[in-house]
Formats: sequence, structure tokens, C-alpha cells
Amino acid sequence: MSTLDQLCPGQRCIVCRINCQGPIRRRLLDMGLTNGVEIEVIRTAPMGDPVEYRLRGYHLSLRKSEASQVQVLE
Repeated sequence: MSTLDQLCPGQRCIVCRINCQGPIRRRLLDMGLTNGVEIEVIRTAPMGDPVEYRLRGYHLSLRKSEASQVQVLE
């Protein structure tokens, strides 16, 4: 297991767990990051943050600090 921020563009993974509480957790869940969802890393910004992901048919950009809270299975 690893976290979403550790993946490179082109890699796919499955969400296993969200490791935070409060409004940040609710926000991630509302954006579709729930258990069992497949995510593909599309690209990173030129300075490395944020990172663009594809899930549930749409593109989502997250800061690395937010992505580090999402545990995934590669």
C-alpha cells in the first residue's frame, strides 16, 4: 500500500482508505474519493503541485498534501 501522492503519471490504483478527519475528509469523499474507486494519475504541474487525476469519468486536481491522506492499492 502507498499513498496517492507517491504515484507517477500513467499509474493506476484503487482507493483503500482516507486517513484524515473533519472537513477535509468530507471534501475528498464529496469529490468521489471513496473505497474501491479506480484512479489514474494524468500529470503533475510544472512545479510538482497540484497533480491531476482521472476518476469516475472526470479530472480532479489535488495538492500533494491532500493526496497524501489517501491510501491506495497499486
